[in-house]
Amino acid sequence: MISPATRDDASDVIDLIGRVFAEYGWIWQPVTEVPDLFDFSAHYEGDRGGFWVARADERVVASVGVERLDRDTAELHRLYVDPQWRRQGLGDALVQSALEWCGAQGIGRLVLWSDTRFENSHRLYTRLGFSRHGERTVEGDINHSREYRFERLV
Repeated sequence: MISPATRDDASDVIDLIGRVFAEYGWIWQPVTEVPDLFDFSAHYEGDRGGFWVARADERVVASVGVERLDRDTAELHRLYVDPQWRRQGLGDALVQSALEWCGAQGIGRLVLWSDTRFENSHRLYTRLGFSRHGERTVEGDINHSREYRFERLV
């Protein structure tokens, strides 16, 4: 069910994220919220990064990306699971895909930022060995996002 994504999947991932934003009652402006998905190749292809999706009935129901920050560090992006597909191991499997990619690339540390309201995600990250290190307010964000920073060794 988990497979590598290509730039052709970006619009389906954008739709998935829009469904999650709707669940939280947030304003969805893809160009400002997910600019990386509009330039997929620059962020998620080759040794720059990787991206994976889960599909059900040919619809993207979960996603995750990982982008290299420097020689030793990568950042996890876009972990979203459709509300109807949660608690079935998709988030875990997607993060494992990102960790495997990091290991194959010789990257020793994976970091991420997660909205403080994504409590289920925080439990997943903690269970997978991430620890929380700080918090930030996203300047100019229309949804007034505050985020926690998580990291773990690969």
